[in-house]
Amino acid sequence: MSWLDRRSNFIPRDNDARTPGDIDYGRIIHSASFRRLQGKTQILSIGDSDFYRTRLTHSLEVAQIATGLVRQLAQKHPGHPAVPHLPCQSMILAISSAHDLGHPPFGHGGEVALNYCMRDAGGFEGNGQTLRILTRLETFSEKDGADLTRRSLLGVLKYPAALPSLANSAISPALKGGTSVFQTLDVDACKPPKGYLTSEQGAVDWILRDLSDADLCEFTRIKTGKKHAKTIHKSLDCSLMDIADDISYGIHDFEDALAMGLVSAERLRAAIPEALWDPFLDERRSSGPASRNDRYSELVGRLFGPAGGRKKVVNALVGFFINAIGFSELDCFSEPLLRWRVSLPPAQASLLSALKDFVMADVIRSPSVQHLEFKGQQMVVAVFEALQSDPARLLPLDVQARYGAEGNDLRVICDHVAAMTDGHLMKTYERLFSPRMGSVFDRI
Repeated sequence: MSWLDRRSNFIPRDNDARTPGDIDYGRIIHSASFRRLQGKTQILSIGDSDFYRTRLTHSLEVAQIATGLVRQLAQKHPGHPAVPHLPCQSMILAISSAHDLGHPPFGHGGEVALNYCMRDAGGFEGNGQTLRILTRLETFSEKDGADLTRRSLLGVLKYPAALPSLANSAISPALKGGTSVFQTLDVDACKPPKGYLTSEQGAVDWILRDLSDADLCEFTRIKTGKKHAKTIHKSLDCSLMDIADDISYGIHDFEDALAMGLVSAERLRAAIPEALWDPFLDERRSSGPASRNDRYSELVGRLFGPAGGRKKVVNALVGFFINAIGFSELDCFSEPLLRWRVSLPPAQASLLSALKDFVMADVIRSPSVQHLEFKGQQMVVAVFEALQSDPARLLPLDVQARYGAEGNDLRVICDHVAAMTDGHLMKTYERLFSPRMGSVFDRI
């Protein structure tokens, strides 16, 4: 098996000094999909401030953290049998930079809305859309999208099962009842399972083609859950990207919430008790000058104090998690990229999980954020259904051509809406539905 193969059999020029990872990374950061991330919501809505993260800055931070994890593992575990299988820097940069390409406008709210719109046409899921972009929609090759190496695509394949195989038949995307005039989404029913789109089955088959039958069977195994079924496994590279994503989400989105005054010290104390912070505080004390006795109060004071002190704590937290990373082995696999994975020790994993839960409960689910997510969902559904109602009249000409060439496949309209930035989606909505907005001279 060669993990560096490309589906198109692309061969670099003789004088091309780049490694396969360099080529993959270059194709990601020069892609239209990557540039669009600058206009897509991470947690807080685009346009309210120029301080907090967008999907683009988040992706850059994930890539930086992931490279730090690789270096830390190589330095901390010299001679470990997994170290020779770690990705090179450009390869992990490519995988991490690409991990959010498929997320639609308005974050996970837009994902829920598009899954409702595609309820009878295969569904929608952001990670699945990422794979579709990389293997089909980007334009670096004639028919294979960005045409990345097999290893990079394996690293991006976070959930190795098709959406229909994961979906609980008792849960179908639907509108919420109880209203007489206004229709809104049943958000819980519209949340998709986590998997790839069936339209990309051929690409997934190619990625996994040379695995042994035993490895393939185990890697694609799923387990039933309370709602939809879930995948179990991911590759070594994907686990690196996934932990880097968790660290960035748990710490950097937490930092944004602190800086914007969206959370209180009292709520932080209640949500993340001192015991969860103890390993971090112990490491801080052992690596620097002794703090005063009430270390926890000092920590909270720095987090809610001046920006300089908060940034030092945030940086120390990132280092705390990176320094703790280690390998885990799954002896059910023979392929090294599946056999080895990375993980955090229980103490670090518990603190990171608590930080993520705090951001979810006190920021993402707060009314101030949910009002905007609700509005974004309504606009996504309205634009999608308007375009669907009369494609020949309303779709941009280049999208019309592709829609016709692909047999009026609704997935083409979904691709078009999912690719929009928040601003593009809002302008399209205003042009279609606001009486005083729009001009024949607007570019669409």
